[in-house]
Amino acid sequence: MKTYALTDDSVVVVIGSGAGGGTVANELAQQGVDVVCLEAGGRMSFADIENDPPAMDERMGWLDKRIGPGVWLCKTVGGTTVRWSGITPRFLAHEFKARTSYGLNATSTIDWPLTLEELEPYYDRAEDKMGVSGTGDIPLYPETNNYKVLHAGATRVGYKQITTKHVAINPVARDGRPGCQQLGFCHSGCKIGAKWSTLYTEIPKAEATGHFEIRPNSMVLKIDHDKTGKVTGVVYRDRDGVLHEQKARAVCVAGNVVETTRLLLSSKSGLFPEGLANGSGHVGRNHMRHVMGFVYAVMPGPVNAHRASRQNGMVLDELDHREERGFAGGYIMETAAGAPDALMGTMSTWGRSATAFTDRYDHVAGLFVTGEDPAEASNRITLHPTEKDEAGLPVPVLEYADHPNSVAMRKHAMSAGAAIYESLGATHLYMSTELTGECHNMGVARMSENPRDGVTNKWGQAHDVPNLFISDGSVFSSSAAANPTLTITALAIRQAEHIAERMRRREL
Repeated sequence: MKTYALTDDSVVVVIGSGAGGGTVANELAQQGVDVVCLEAGGRMSFADIENDPPAMDERMGWLDKRIGPGVWLCKTVGGTTVRWSGITPRFLAHEFKARTSYGLNATSTIDWPLTLEELEPYYDRAEDKMGVSGTGDIPLYPETNNYKVLHAGATRVGYKQITTKHVAINPVARDGRPGCQQLGFCHSGCKIGAKWSTLYTEIPKAEATGHFEIRPNSMVLKIDHDKTGKVTGVVYRDRDGVLHEQKARAVCVAGNVVETTRLLLSSKSGLFPEGLANGSGHVGRNHMRHVMGFVYAVMPGPVNAHRASRQNGMVLDELDHREERGFAGGYIMETAAGAPDALMGTMSTWGRSATAFTDRYDHVAGLFVTGEDPAEASNRITLHPTEKDEAGLPVPVLEYADHPNSVAMRKHAMSAGAAIYESLGATHLYMSTELTGECHNMGVARMSENPRDGVTNKWGQAHDVPNLFISDGSVFSSSAAANPTLTITALAIRQAEHIAERMRRREL
């Protein structure tokens, strides 16, 4: 396996190995760029993955202390792509122009500095890389029982755009990975590798190039820079607590929103007194989490939703922007299933209303709502002034509150989801109303045309630091409604192409 000296300042250092970090690292390595990838967590093999949700949450979850509403992160090679459900719709054209499309003048919403047309070729490449169902020559994902219930109810109430397209789980064997066997434990990590994850796709492919080294159990504490403001390397802590500095030609940060924010703010200096790349004051601000909720229903007949992948189809009719609904933006309804303990954890209830679901668990059908969340500067991540974690870093403090637009959207979505199951004679319903999108995290280092409005440009390059790039969902200018992983991956492919070209021209 290739290794690089700590003093080698010709490498690009990538921080994080999930959808953004793992993809940008592999794409760079494929183009002959030498890459060192630093991952805070350990590296699992298929033998380490168990169909045991609580055990796997403990094994790969990011369990470090947070203050405020939590987020759903993983500390492991592959990041949250090990745990995600694989749903991958594209953003729509109007969602790249949120300010223009919706107004929302009381929010900090802005337009993206790029368009759907610019990103479409990279969406194509991301879908091919990830094996997204219904794209290219890839078949649609198989229709599971949970999906069939969703399809039947959605059709009955008048919806038309109901599909098993946009699932990054192999419907058939492809790219050295098997087709899905419907084991039903997607959030525990895919035991057979049918679901796309950088753990067993991008990382091994990068290693095969001879231009890549991954260092697990390497928690980055700080990014260093020279007197001109250019990044020179990163300081990280290994599994034994020993500190090292890896020199770098450029740095790509992909720690998901909490760790990306913490690292940038922790890297403050005399030149960057408010944090690295934070001349605009937007680092950590404009945190978006999607409008979310679950609708679960006890159906008249058996569904056995647990005998299939957790998510495998969706209704897209509510995705567009229609002011007559009383809110801006749109939402998607997606199938959702899980183990009994996960279902009860979501419901957070007691008594007969709960036992109706546990006693007839095999009759339960469910859907998950994801909708556009407006950017607000007050929804932010900061650092605690005194409290530190075991690595000596300040504990992150998260502040998040729903915008009235989100409240109105969630109410509409819950009603729409309930109507789907009621149309088929559901005997019991449970509708969550308190979820705030712990697993879809965006913003905090957003792209902006004007440096005053954000942290990075259209390539994810920091406005203030020419050789610093942000490679995860932190760069999202708006949240759109779609699950973010496909867009993170497409942006990472595009960013890697840009970085490699600038390196060839000796501009980096």
